[in-house]
Amino acid sequence: MRHAFTRLMLCLLCLVMLCPTAFAEDAAPPAAGETVIAAAHPVPDYVERLLEMARHEIGYQEERGGQTKYGIWSGDPTAEWCAEFLCWSVDQTDKLYNTKLLNQVYPNYSGTNVGRNWFLKQGRYIARLGIVPGWGAQWYANGAPVTPNSYIPQPGDWVFFSNNAAGDTNHVAMVEYCAYDEEGKIQVHVIEGNNPSAVARKAYPIDHWAILGYGTVHDLAGIVMRFGNEGEKVKALQGKLAAAGYLDPQYTTGKYGALTTQAIQSLQKQQGLEVTGVANCDTQRRLDDLIAGQGQGN
Repeated sequence: MRHAFTRLMLCLLCLVMLCPTAFAEDAAPPAAGETVIAAAHPVPDYVERLLEMARHEIGYQEERGGQTKYGIWSGDPTAEWCAEFLCWSVDQTDKLYNTKLLNQVYPNYSGTNVGRNWFLKQGRYIARLGIVPGWGAQWYANGAPVTPNSYIPQPGDWVFFSNNAAGDTNHVAMVEYCAYDEEGKIQVHVIEGNNPSAVARKAYPIDHWAILGYGTVHDLAGIVMRFGNEGEKVKALQGKLAAAGYLDPQYTTGKYGALTTQAIQSLQKQQGLEVTGVANCDTQRRLDDLIAGQGQGN
């Protein structure tokens, strides 16, 4: 019994050391007049644990000179630390629960655009307006287009913001929940660092002009692909092209180059589609139909 009690106290001590502001904040109730929107997709246990870790940090303040423990952890003590806070939270969740989220489910980064581009390459990014520069339009699994402000972010998604004309990311936050306000408008409730010098909760209208898009927990949207794109969705497309006989399997590289362009052109020509070499929604769905037909022995 003595050993069991000692182990329990050590575990509690570790929790407090990991989370200096721990247990001061629980999951936030909805604001007055709000109605929480139920998550449309399963919320994994690791998301609940990550949100708990982030909640424990609410109220943490920058030290003198802008230094933070998140910046120290990342190697840049005085960094603008919104990304560092989120990445630190993922790392601490991994250490506490022996998970492997960092660099697999969430990125470890600090630079402009790096986090958004990481999610994009993983195939888990949805643009608020439904179009990703350099790629193209997006659509949901049922084929419906991603129209402006149609995606309701899920708990654990990361929100990327920009307030410059170039559209470069300069802030990131993590979704805690979404809710309808008294006027029936959707508010995205987040936990964010560097606000302006603390970890805090904040709510943004879903149509907020500065929201670029969301790094999502689940793969929820297809996307137009073209020459120069890279990532898991490109690799999956190439795998389907190989299975359908349009591309040599050795070129399933995740990079959309000349051979992938030629393969798409061949598919489009044979299927009576406009020959562009760009894998738009119609082209990808036709390819899916071909693969499905092969599976049925047609």
